[in-house]
Amino acid sequence: MKKYNFLSIILLGITLVNCGDTKKGENSIFTIDSSTLKEQYKPEESLEIGIVNANKKEIDSIIYYINDQKISSKKGAEKLTVQLKDNKLGYQNLKALVYFEGDNSEATARVELVSDVQPKLLKYTIVNTYPHDYQAYTQGLEFYRDTLYEGTGNGVGVSGKRGISSLRKTDYKTGKVYKKIELADQYFGEGITILNNKVYQLTWQNNEGYIYNVDTFKKEKTFPYFKKNIEGWGLTNDGTYLYQSDGTEKIWKIDAKTLKEVDYINVYSYETKIKSVNELEWIDGKIYGNIYQKDAIAVINPNTGAVEGIINLIDLKAKVSQLPDTDVLNGIAYNPKTKTIFVTGKNWDKMFEIKVTE
Repeated sequence: MKKYNFLSIILLGITLVNCGDTKKGENSIFTIDSSTLKEQYKPEESLEIGIVNANKKEIDSIIYYINDQKISSKKGAEKLTVQLKDNKLGYQNLKALVYFEGDNSEATARVELVSDVQPKLLKYTIVNTYPHDYQAYTQGLEFYRDTLYEGTGNGVGVSGKRGISSLRKTDYKTGKVYKKIELADQYFGEGITILNNKVYQLTWQNNEGYIYNVDTFKKEKTFPYFKKNIEGWGLTNDGTYLYQSDGTEKIWKIDAKTLKEVDYINVYSYETKIKSVNELEWIDGKIYGNIYQKDAIAVINPNTGAVEGIINLIDLKAKVSQLPDTDVLNGIAYNPKTKTIFVTGKNWDKMFEIKVTE
């Protein structure tokens, strides 16, 4: 295993799983020829799909699909070679619809397309250390017009004290909260982002989010998520679209006006799928993401899902007061004025301004 791949697995805490799950229909007459397939592929590779005709049927034609999208039609039992460079990272569901002797039958299989990018291990220096409200169970952090906004959840620490979900406007230099609104107990506040003078806030398992006026904090809209039973975790924007994580390896691209799904990516660090993608921040065309329960930030390509860099922040937790409810690293805010990044954690009493270099 190469050096950076090893570091990415250690820092992000992911284990490899068997991902060459080949699915066969119980009553299928044909099967996908697994002898020509690997469990994992890289984007620069191609794969060959063919079928096994164990019953010696006379085949008229085959229509090949990947992820339910028709790729090609072939006469007889001709195989298909597919270039993978334009496919999303993640599982590729293969299907061959075989027409034979006046009938048809399906054969299916699955392979995994993984990243070919070796993440760089990035360095950081601490520029400043600021006080942070220890009672803030930080879920979202973002600068807007040189002011720091924070979304918090209502997590319960080891002391048994329950937090209160909130949206806050703060003085990042002193930790003072200028303005705050709180959510009812049944709502667990999650990620926030600010776009077009509106604050968007997610909830964890309530399947709804909120839009506020950034100046008054007046709630202007409650919106349902675009998928049922999806969880709300992190949120950011690129100036046009929203990007939402849901606790899996997915980051969803969302139309900020309709709040409907536009696209999605699956996050991979080299050959490893990265789950529990949490708080998000858009910085210079990349998505910076906390990985829940890990002391590292992944720098993610928003077009491919490939992790291009990793910032190891494991030393920061030792620099905060180790109080009963001190929890994990979470919270990334980029200040474009200073070109520095502000990071903190759930119930941390400090926030750090850092500068990242290769």
